[in-house]
Amino acid sequence: MTATFRNIGNVARIPDLRNKILFTLAMIVVYRLGAFIPAPGIDIDAAQLLRERADEEGGFLSFLALFSGGALTQFAIFSLGIIPYITSSIIMQVLGVVVPRIEQWQQQGAVGQRKITQWTRYMTVGIALVQSTGFAFLFHNGAGGFGGGHSSSAGGTIDFLPNFTAPRVALVVLTLTAGTALLMWIGELITQRGIGNGMSLVIFAAVLAGLPGQLALVKTNEGLDAAFGIVLLYVALTFLIVFVENGQRRIPVQFAKRQVGRRQYGGTSTYIPLKVNQSGVIPIIFASSVLYLPQLLAVVLPTDSDPENSTWGESVQNFVDDQLAQPDSIVYLVVFGLMIIGFAYFYTAITFDPVKQADNIRKQGGFVPGIRPGPQTERYLSRILSRITLPGALFIAFVALLPAFILAKMLGDNVGQGVFGFSGVSILIAAGVSLETMKQIDSQLMMRNYEGFLK
Repeated sequence: MTATFRNIGNVARIPDLRNKILFTLAMIVVYRLGAFIPAPGIDIDAAQLLRERADEEGGFLSFLALFSGGALTQFAIFSLGIIPYITSSIIMQVLGVVVPRIEQWQQQGAVGQRKITQWTRYMTVGIALVQSTGFAFLFHNGAGGFGGGHSSSAGGTIDFLPNFTAPRVALVVLTLTAGTALLMWIGELITQRGIGNGMSLVIFAAVLAGLPGQLALVKTNEGLDAAFGIVLLYVALTFLIVFVENGQRRIPVQFAKRQVGRRQYGGTSTYIPLKVNQSGVIPIIFASSVLYLPQLLAVVLPTDSDPENSTWGESVQNFVDDQLAQPDSIVYLVVFGLMIIGFAYFYTAITFDPVKQADNIRKQGGFVPGIRPGPQTERYLSRILSRITLPGALFIAFVALLPAFILAKMLGDNVGQGVFGFSGVSILIAAGVSLETMKQIDSQLMMRNYEGFLK
């Protein structure tokens, strides 16, 4: 404990590091303020009603509210959060595999990275325009259909935009799009002038912002024992995530000696670190987005106001609510788990290319001991990567499914309360981002001959 306080004092004594941390905290405060400023023309009473419904019933809105820090259920200027930027970043990475021009940019170093970043920004604005337009229409005449538990029939329709005219809709769309662009700029500023990855810290702040409210809801409805049990589960899974996130397979690489004039170069050895969870939290975000797409589409299906006249739209909504929106459903567990594993393999394949890695090792005069350079090294790296990806994918699927399943059984009918705030997605994000940020602070301390936090 004494060493921890001493390290905190060391951080305060380094002006550069202290300013970076203070700048990061200031940007996060700006983000949280924007999450409570409503877009113009929004019915505040309807926003309060929808927020209560999302807390009680969970479903699609609770998932989106998790990544927006609750801004979506208030229709604030930061309602879309950073999800459009994440989506465009993933799309650019996927296009890098199939589009030769983007692949060339990836190989051009800093110059190519600036081009990729610029196009990612353009795509982010385009995605934000589409999403904000869609939410404006859905929140005008379909918000009551969000959430689990057949809320469309029980709760009625919530109209966020009673003055639904073209100028008003255009103003709302431009406001939400501008909010996303501003949030993207804040994330980039944190990366450049602050500490840690700005985009990850924005999501981290959004996730943590909802935890106290979710825990208070659980305590109010289920008692102190349930809230204490959730905290214990959260702490235990955090320890497990930190342990697995630090696990890696180190592939040794040796470089041959070469004579240049009178000097001898090479002869060194290093290693390629392959993490057990190479893809991080991206597979869960991808799988969650795909899983809740049917629920988003089910909202706009035709329904009959008379409860005795059931339509095919209501049948689809009931199936989606019962099977794809309930964490204790067998269909939910199987579909979500398989999608997480599939996306883990997919994202690992596009972020680590054994062919390029083997070619780079060969060009630098290196080799894996016992393995010939070239195709044999490529096959060796592919085999190792496929073997360690499976346990990593199974682990993140386990973390994503177990907390939601346990909470669904604990909370029963109040399944929406706490399930998303304390889900595996939030646990992975909180633990992963915290660990990476602490590693950056540690590296800054050790560069100046101070002891770090991490041992």
